[in-house]
Amino acid sequence: MNSRTHFRLVVLYVLVAALLLVLVGRMWTLQVLEGEHYKGIAAQNRTRDIVVPAVRGMILDDRGEPLVRNRSALVVSVDRTTLSRQKDGGAAVLRRLAGVLGTTYDEISKRVRLCGPNVKRPCWPGSPYQPIPVEDHVDPKRALQIMERQEYFPGVTAQIQAVRDYPAPKGASAAQVLGYLQPVTQEELDKRKGLKVTGYSGVDLVGRAGLEAQYDAVLRGDPGFRRVLVDSQGRVTGTAEEKQAVAGDHLVTSIDAGVQGAAEKALKHAIDSARKGGHPADAGAAVVMDVRTGRIIAMSSYPTYDPKIWTGGISQEQYDALLGKKQGEPLISRVTQGQFAPGSTFKISSVAAAVKDGASLTGIYPCPGSYNVGNRAFSNAGGASYGPMTLHTALVKSCDTVFYRFAYLEWKADGGMHPKKNPSDPMVKMARDYGFGTKTGIDLPSESAGRIPDRKWKKDYWAATKAGNCKGAKEGYPDVAKTDPARAAYLKAVATENCTEGYVYRPGDAANFSVGQGNVLVTPLQLVRAYATLANGGRLVTPRLGVAVMRSDGTVVRRIDAPAAGRLPVDTKVLAYIRKALGQVTKEGTAAGAFNGFDFKRVDVGGKTGTAEVYGKQDSSWFASFGPMKDPRFAVVAMVSQGGFGASTSAPAVREIWEAMYGTKDRKPILKDGRLPSELPKTPGEGAAP
Repeated sequence: MNSRTHFRLVVLYVLVAALLLVLVGRMWTLQVLEGEHYKGIAAQNRTRDIVVPAVRGMILDDRGEPLVRNRSALVVSVDRTTLSRQKDGGAAVLRRLAGVLGTTYDEISKRVRLCGPNVKRPCWPGSPYQPIPVEDHVDPKRALQIMERQEYFPGVTAQIQAVRDYPAPKGASAAQVLGYLQPVTQEELDKRKGLKVTGYSGVDLVGRAGLEAQYDAVLRGDPGFRRVLVDSQGRVTGTAEEKQAVAGDHLVTSIDAGVQGAAEKALKHAIDSARKGGHPADAGAAVVMDVRTGRIIAMSSYPTYDPKIWTGGISQEQYDALLGKKQGEPLISRVTQGQFAPGSTFKISSVAAAVKDGASLTGIYPCPGSYNVGNRAFSNAGGASYGPMTLHTALVKSCDTVFYRFAYLEWKADGGMHPKKNPSDPMVKMARDYGFGTKTGIDLPSESAGRIPDRKWKKDYWAATKAGNCKGAKEGYPDVAKTDPARAAYLKAVATENCTEGYVYRPGDAANFSVGQGNVLVTPLQLVRAYATLANGGRLVTPRLGVAVMRSDGTVVRRIDAPAAGRLPVDTKVLAYIRKALGQVTKEGTAAGAFNGFDFKRVDVGGKTGTAEVYGKQDSSWFASFGPMKDPRFAVVAMVSQGGFGASTSAPAVREIWEAMYGTKDRKPILKDGRLPSELPKTPGEGAAP
């Protein structure tokens, strides 16, 4: 062997030895350093984790009648992650699936695409890593075709799952109260690290509004899991580990399905009646409260919608209709989120303020057809003049000029156009004491605070709108002037004043405030609480819908108590005086026509009409009430935006609700002896009254 051949053999031996060392080193790394990691991966090849969804708890009325429940459905879902691993992105699988389900490839592909700014519904608004439901009421035979031929449908599952159902007992839809569910988003999953998701289940469907959102943690339950053994074809061969899901608890509410259904029906009748009378009647609300506890017995909002629309996906057209102004934004609860000028229903606050500021409760006050506030005449409705009267009669006849006078005198006492350093503003303070201008604290999300326009508010508003007003003062309104020169001139004059002195709290502001108009805004919920406070002798209760959390076996997990009631700083004699006056409104006052023939022996009802002027729109119609007069139990308020007079639209709706609750000679009462159930239902879903 020559030296060259020897050298080559040495080099070869060295290379082989080096390769062997590298191989041994790699094996040592895999088996020793990273052994546990790859052991886990190998185990995953033999096992699959399946999250077992927890059944979401029901939402019940005060008698145990389900307002929201679950129904079993065969749900077909698609895993986007599995499809993305296919060469064609899963297109062939979706085409085969469409054929089995009797739909089109285009329809299914739309359901599994992710929602985005430029993506119209149907689409998937949840996490991209969740199984996406494409059909929630599959025929069992079709589902069997999918499950028996999994090799043709990788990433597709068909399982019996619980989906939300809305039975609307006794006509009680309560859509805005109950809320709805939507898939959990990726952002929410990122915040909840370790949360397992299952697709169409109670784990990753979360409450987006109403009670579903407020009590989501209570209703959702705790998911379980099942670790199953699988073979090389992905077929299940056994179970390695299992943990049972814990069902969500049930929520018992104070809503009475019978009263809720009656309120919804009465509100719809009022809307229809107003429209027949030539009014747009574009929105409305009706609410019933227990004045002793603050419990909400009924809460109706118009326009409304069928909550079943959320189950199984929603089209872009349906989604736009729920959010758009064309359909009246039905997702908005007019009871808790709608803000409207209350009109004369607000006078219970103004009377209390005037008396607290020194006006005699037994005095006599002029009620001319108009009253000069500064250099402007403010008139009664229709310019009616009633002569001298008591505060009792001022409420019964709803004399505005009595209140204009109080407001103007108080404004001047505070310094007028040049206010004192610390003006008393008695009407503003009393309105805030009644709870206006702040959220009531009801157990629902997205409550509006209303608006009590004091001096600070006007200055802040002026600062925010000054630039626009000054532009209007300088340029006028050329577009408006083309069709309506007189209106353009008026707008320019207003803009000029607002530009230079819009921060000034004028006598007209005070006058409008006293009768619940101008810039005053309240929610129907705030108003019903104010009347409940008047009725119960001055206790400012916090509205509540949730009563208790209960398990399916009837065990009470916890009772939901409202915060302690505050106290209205008004003498009980003054409140009794106002109540007595409002007791005459339904018999000989502004609501006497609406309550003509009403059976006051069954339930003696007092109340106050309100007709609020709204610039550029027709009047808002209100009626606020309480009863029985001797021992008040309930407060009932109805409101119809652009509905005309309170006496002609809202008062009849309130009467209809009272008659439903207490009955008539031809109709059985919903509430026996005018009382609600005193105890919790024994078994959820089985305690409904006939």
